[in-house]
Amino acid sequence: MMMNIGRLSRPVWNAIHRGLKSPPHLLCRHLTTSPDHPMIIFDRQTKRTQRNRTARLEDPAIYDYIKEEMGFRMADRILDVKRKFNVAVDLGCGRGHTAKHVLEDSVGKLIMCDSAEDVLAQAEVSPEVPCQKIHVDEEFLPFRNDSLDLVMCSMNLHWVNDLPGAFRQILSALKNDGCLLGAIYGGDTLFELRSSLQLAETEREGGFAPHVSPFTSVQDLGNLLNRAGFTLLTIDVDEIIVRYPTIMELMKDLQGMGESSCAWARRPLLPRDTIIAAGAIYQNMYGDSEKEGIPATFQILNFIGWKPDPSQKGAAKRGSGEISLKDLGNLDELIDNANADRSRYRSRTRGAECALFRG
Repeated sequence: MMMNIGRLSRPVWNAIHRGLKSPPHLLCRHLTTSPDHPMIIFDRQTKRTQRNRTARLEDPAIYDYIKEEMGFRMADRILDVKRKFNVAVDLGCGRGHTAKHVLEDSVGKLIMCDSAEDVLAQAEVSPEVPCQKIHVDEEFLPFRNDSLDLVMCSMNLHWVNDLPGAFRQILSALKNDGCLLGAIYGGDTLFELRSSLQLAETEREGGFAPHVSPFTSVQDLGNLLNRAGFTLLTIDVDEIIVRYPTIMELMKDLQGMGESSCAWARRPLLPRDTIIAAGAIYQNMYGDSEKEGIPATFQILNFIGWKPDPSQKGAAKRGSGEISLKDLGNLDELIDNANADRSRYRSRTRGAECALFRG
């Protein structure tokens, strides 16, 4: 990806000269982007390493409770669409959280994709639908244009640098009237942890660095899907609140999920005394005397969008409405008048029929 590079310091030029695969923390401060080249926020290679590391845990499934719940809900949402999708893709399938619930009544063939090859190898497949596993980076999709009927993205797009570009690639791969069904973390996810760490770092070190990934909002998600070209959008919000004994267990579980930060601007280490201070702030601000532990909020944005097709129903023509919005306050009166008009029409019709019969 070509980027505009301004005046750089000697250490930065040395880093470039050594041919590093990815820009170091010092370099990313000096990089600017154009509208056609989005900012590189996340180190995708680090995220791949973090997720592959979870595959070597003794029992990685115990950390997948959020993804398991959302995978089941995703499969349930497929059933809500009264159509059978011949070719579907589970993009960012993880350990098969969605695939193992997919039924042959909804999907003919399922392609399971993930950027972490070790996690992909552990993925469970559907007991009813033929499945194929492919190692794929969500930012570079290998599918032909107009080749897919359904793309599912469950809890993986929040680590994608070019989210608009990913949506455009998905749109191109879908057939006309194809469906994108997804779930992504919302902006209020882990707001308790973010606030506690910022306050603790400010108190102990005089400033703070980002430790929680930036998440998208409902408005931004809708705008991105519209800009990509999707129609008939529907977005709804879920909140899952999980209670942990202390901040230590929360951070350990996030690491076990493979959800540790991979932002270029992240700090490599967080002092233990700062974590302890953050735990005390967390308990004081968000703890409940009647409940044990501390709450952690996971906000989920569920969305569905369709690739445009002439067969889809569109909005009614402007001016075709029979009732003005300014009359909504008198809705009961309008209904009564409509019923009275309908009764008068039926009376006149019956009178005309009787006269015709007598004649």
